[in-house]
Amino acid sequence: MKILIVYDSFFGNTEKIAQSMKEALERDPRVSEASALRVGDADPENLESLSMLIVGSPTRAFRPSPAVTGFLKRIPPKGLAGKKVAAFDTGISREDASPRFLRIFIRLFGYAAKPIAAGLVKKGASLVIAPEGFLVQDTEGPLKEGELERAAHWARKCIEKE
Repeated sequence: MKILIVYDSFFGNTEKIAQSMKEALERDPRVSEASALRVGDADPENLESLSMLIVGSPTRAFRPSPAVTGFLKRIPPKGLAGKKVAAFDTGISREDASPRFLRIFIRLFGYAAKPIAAGLVKKGASLVIAPEGFLVQDTEGPLKEGELERAAHWARKCIEKE
């Protein structure tokens, strides 16, 4: 199984999550190749050899980063037909959000992973697991304790569902 993790990262938190996933997948005997690329280094035209694509972004204004959105738009129509996919994001928890009105906006508009998943499915892919969010302590991080381990576990669950 060949897996590519495409991510964007502003403060390094999403990159740490992606690398934790990659390392967990590299240790799995079912995975022949696992790689993680920053979105600017990933070519949406060269995804045909993959078994699975995992895409992640920090949550920016309740959406994926512009670079991840652009990557998804550049994938050709039905360019992911027959591919397995998963989506994740990083962001502050609703409980930790301040000021208080931000909690309401998070409840209404959500995080980046669901729009990423929808964009992947729109390109013909099959979602193997529900979109997941990994938590940071503040806007710039650091990641909350245990999130790297949770990311590794989630990545392993992705291939169990495959």
